[in-house]
Amino acid sequence: MARGEYQRGRAFSPGRYHPHVRPARSRRLDGFGTTIFTEMTRLAQLHGAINLSQGFPDFDGPDLAKDAAIAAIRDGHGQYARMSGAAELHAALSEKYRRDWGLEYAVDSELTVTSGATEAIFAAIQGVCDPGDEVVLFEPYYDSYKASVVMAGAVPRVVALRGPDWTLDRDEVRAAFTRATRAILLNTPHNPTGKVFSPDELAFLAGLCRERDVLCITDEVYEHLVYEGRHTPMATLPGMRERTIAIDSMSKTYSVTGWRVGWVIAPPDLTVGVRRVHDFLTVGAAAPLQTASIAGLLMPDGYYDRLLADYRERRDVLVPALEAAGFRVHRPDGAYYVMTDIRDLTDEDDVAFARRLIADPGVATVPGSSFFSRQELGRTKLRFAFPKRLETLRAAAERLATLAPARV
Repeated sequence: MARGEYQRGRAFSPGRYHPHVRPARSRRLDGFGTTIFTEMTRLAQLHGAINLSQGFPDFDGPDLAKDAAIAAIRDGHGQYARMSGAAELHAALSEKYRRDWGLEYAVDSELTVTSGATEAIFAAIQGVCDPGDEVVLFEPYYDSYKASVVMAGAVPRVVALRGPDWTLDRDEVRAAFTRATRAILLNTPHNPTGKVFSPDELAFLAGLCRERDVLCITDEVYEHLVYEGRHTPMATLPGMRERTIAIDSMSKTYSVTGWRVGWVIAPPDLTVGVRRVHDFLTVGAAAPLQTASIAGLLMPDGYYDRLLADYRERRDVLVPALEAAGFRVHRPDGAYYVMTDIRDLTDEDDVAFARRLIADPGVATVPGSSFFSRQELGRTKLRFAFPKRLETLRAAAERLATLAPARV
């Protein structure tokens, strides 16, 4: 029926509300608005604040990778790559996992290159979950996790990590598993807390997955940023390779968050579902940046040693500054975030205090409640990101020093 004609006895015109016309958006999107990261960055720009909210570096990635990207464009890599990812990138990824973790993956049937890790998470959940399936999430969590589950028609079952050291309550985890549980979604090293799940915790979760025949989707984008201990890929544990879907990307390790090159690694039967979603969702990641990613993946061990040392130095600048300013701080063991508690500084909730910090003294953070399904659990928390130059972090420390010792 053309616009302007009558529909069910009512005149239809654009922009007017009609009780018999469906809403403009899917009901699945109810509750999902603009991400808090976008909002905090917008406010930081508006007020000229130092942006420690969104987790992107204020410095470039390695010259070797940048030069490879420029060369790939000049050499004509401007057309579609293979949907599952360029064959050469598959080979580089296979070599990386063999070298770093002793894992052998078949290049044609177990690797899928995506437009960043966020697409990888979405494609993985959509590819293996049916409506009504349940997915166990550990909160606080990256906000796309719940959105990806809900948009698949699946049901999130949330278990809270217990601060201040973000421990796992094993009885709560067991209770979260039901006959409908299809997968757990695990992030280690962890955003936003900096927790690195211990080998004992991973063994416990792996045991539950094997016992209940549940998949494990692992977000491992911070795998090379572990300050205490060592990263343990879930797929290396007994009986877990065949039920693990591992997700990673170039963004964090190589400081190229805007490249949007990620990947999913999974057994062939699970890869089929992931690829069916990926093929219709994005077709493929940017071809020249796939080619350039190979240079990053094949960099020598010294690169990762320097990366870790640089991030440890950044952490060790920010954490004491936050403690001196009056925040309660849990020192992160991995990733590049610090989760803080504001109860000694203010009676305001996290959102109000975060907005005030942007205006004065001029430092942007992320309200903790944005990482929780039960937002009351995060009302006294703020997350600071430290993938920044040392001079940026020191300038932020000077501004935050004005908060102490008085109560604001």
